[in-house]
Amino acid sequence: QVQLVETGGGLVQAGGSLRLSCAASGRASSNYVMGWFRQPPGKAREFAAAISRNGANTYYADSVKGRFTISRDNAKNTVYLQMSSPKPADSAVYYCAAGPVPTLTSWDSRWSNAQRYTAWGQGTQVTVSS
Repeated sequence: QVQLVETGGGLVQAGGSLRLSCAASGRASSNYVMGWFRQPPGKAREFAAAISRNGANTYYADSVKGRFTISRDNAKNTVYLQMSSPKPADSAVYYCAAGPVPTLTSWDSRWSNAQRYTAWGQGTQVTVSS
């Protein structure tokens, strides 16, 4: 099983930028589709972005599309979420998650479903000030 640890959260001004990292250990992250989810205060967890095993495919929630970029470095067992022009509404605890798939090219449009992910990190807080 893979273990995930998120870092990089903190306080950022609206319009600034922040990069979250998710380091995997135990089993190589290259075996997994990786996703980022977030949970705003008092709200349910929601999907933000996902990336295929080989990094060739990405998928974003409409709320972050065009502002956030998910990427991965399989050699470093790390996945990133680059947050550009964040808004106060982006304030949340951000979670990294891993979903197993059999091949490097496995991909479909259903990776916004949290139930497909079998491993989760502990989360990192992001607060965007106005």
